[in-house]
Amino acid sequence: MQILIVNESKHAVPRKFLQEWMGNLFKELQKRRVVKASQNQKEFTLVFLDKKPAQKINMEFRGKDYATDVLSFDSMDPSSFGELVLCPEVLKRQAKEHKLTYQAELGYMVLHGTLHLLGYDHETNEKDAREMFTLQDTVFEKLLKKVSG
Repeated sequence: MQILIVNESKHAVPRKFLQEWMGNLFKELQKRRVVKASQNQKEFTLVFLDKKPAQKINMEFRGKDYATDVLSFDSMDPSSFGELVLCPEVLKRQAKEHKLTYQAELGYMVLHGTLHLLGYDHETNEKDAREMFTLQDTVFEKLLKKVSG
C-alpha cells in the first residue's frame, strides 16, 4: 500500500504512525478476507484539511453544514484505493471526548473511512450498522495493541 499524505491543514500529521497503522490495518483486513491482496498494491490518499474547507466539502457532498471527522471518496482511477479527507481539529476534539490519544482517534477514523471505501455503511439500516461497528471495534482493539504494545 502506497500512502499519499496531503496536509493542507495547519496541524502536524503523524506520518510514521499513519504508515505503520495503514500497513497493520490492511494486513488485518486481509486476514479477515475483507480486503484482497491486490487491493494492498494500490495508492491510498489521506487529505488533512482545516475546519472551514472540511465543512465546505461536507456541505457539497453530504448536504451537512459542519466540519466532520472523516469523509470517504471512491476513486475512478483503478490504481487508487480511494481517498479519505480528515479534519484534525474535529479529531482532536473527539479524542478528548472519547478519552483517546489523538493518534488513536485518527487511527479509528482512518479505519472507519476505509470500511466505507470497502462498501460498509452504518447509515442504511441497523443490521449493516451492527456489522460495520462490530468489525471496526474488533479490528481497532487488535491494531491498538500492536501499536502500543
